[in-house]
Amino acid sequence: MSAVLIVDDEPAICWAFREALAEDGHAVRVVPSAEEALRLTDGGWRPDVVVMDVRLPGQDGISAMRELRGRIGPTPVVVITAFGNLDTAVRAIEEGAFDYLVKPFDLDQAVEVLRRALASRTDGSGGAGSERETLPRAETLVGSSLPMQQVFKQIALVAASDVPVLITGESGTGKELVARAIHRHSPRRGGPFLPVCIPALNPGLIESELFGHARGSFTGAADDRTGLIELATGGTVLLDEIGDVPASVQVKLLRTIEQREVMPVGGTAPRTLDVRILAATNRPLPALVASGQFREDLYFRLGVFEIPLPPLRERREDIPELVEHFLRPIRPTRADAAWRVSAQAHAELASRDWAGNVRELRNAVEHAAIVARGGEILPEHLPAPVPLAASIGAPVAARAQRELTDWTAEAAAQLAADSDPQLYERFLQLVEPPLLEAVLKHCGGNRAAAAELLGLHRATLRQKMRRHNLGSES
Repeated sequence: MSAVLIVDDEPAICWAFREALAEDGHAVRVVPSAEEALRLTDGGWRPDVVVMDVRLPGQDGISAMRELRGRIGPTPVVVITAFGNLDTAVRAIEEGAFDYLVKPFDLDQAVEVLRRALASRTDGSGGAGSERETLPRAETLVGSSLPMQQVFKQIALVAASDVPVLITGESGTGKELVARAIHRHSPRRGGPFLPVCIPALNPGLIESELFGHARGSFTGAADDRTGLIELATGGTVLLDEIGDVPASVQVKLLRTIEQREVMPVGGTAPRTLDVRILAATNRPLPALVASGQFREDLYFRLGVFEIPLPPLRERREDIPELVEHFLRPIRPTRADAAWRVSAQAHAELASRDWAGNVRELRNAVEHAAIVARGGEILPEHLPAPVPLAASIGAPVAARAQRELTDWTAEAAAQLAADSDPQLYERFLQLVEPPLLEAVLKHCGGNRAAAAELLGLHRATLRQKMRRHNLGSES
């Protein structure tokens, strides 16, 4: 039996944890504040795992973690919050938090995290992280929605390591901002950050552009040249639109990542490389792998840790915060005016599909600021919306509809020949599992968030997962 300390001032959460953990045979103690937790451990009691909320009456959870560690040593601490941002996530990980849960979380998922935390006490993987200097607050990534909380958590988890990261998402979702945040919060933040847009490189010289070349290696190579990747030595390079890298370069790029060395075009010996490589794409790399356009081994090497970015239409609650963020640096035409966004304009902004995501929203806000001139932005000041059909997802939806039309036509023909009372069940078996898996992955395994996104009750989602044999790992 293990001892678990819950530090939270919300009775419902404390009750849920106590009930779930008691079923597993754990002894649970609950306190409502960090001060109470410190007094409890002052008396010599040592929990095996701590669950601590960030926002507590009195001392906040994260600032109390260091003091608590002085009493309980390397005991794993799981942080929970409903109001986190990138700075909160990074601080929690830097203070040695074992994991970071965002409210509302699925109780089954939270209990599984606690099981892993308890197991880590025996395998030595749950100790506190090394101390690092305080990092500047990131102002570029904006949002407090659940999908953005998951992004912040992933950035905080992966920043301190040196593994490749694959950042995926539609155009305009902020992939370069995520890459910059990873660099800013990493041990390499003192080095350069170099974004490289693959499609913008000269198609005939892309290998030379990326890896450099030796003098005389081809016509026009009058001098040795250092490649873009090597120019980021000591820092981070972002290979943007990695799905567009030519097949002829993919093998060399794979070797560069795996061996941490670069071979210039026409060179005779590789040079050691001290660069972290991040990659970003708005194209579905698994589909490119399946069609033979992208190497499978390169995909898996780049995707050691993947951060998928949600489109703006899936986090509409962030729109007011983003609008305020984009208006802040713009001065109204009149010196005595201040920006105000009317309720009607807010409603219009919330109703749009935002095919161009955050980039389109920024353009719309800047456009409205120019037209409004004064201090209040009205719906008529906004530019016309870009139809969602122009977004990257539209061809995928059209293709899926064609495939389903073909399937149903074939099923109807079979039905005419031989009655099939399970036809609708077969259809659900076809379309429901990939949808549920995709939404669960997007929500980081959080069933409560997945159910909300799907418009289902949590019990209905659990029932469907059981029907399709989708476990918690999915």
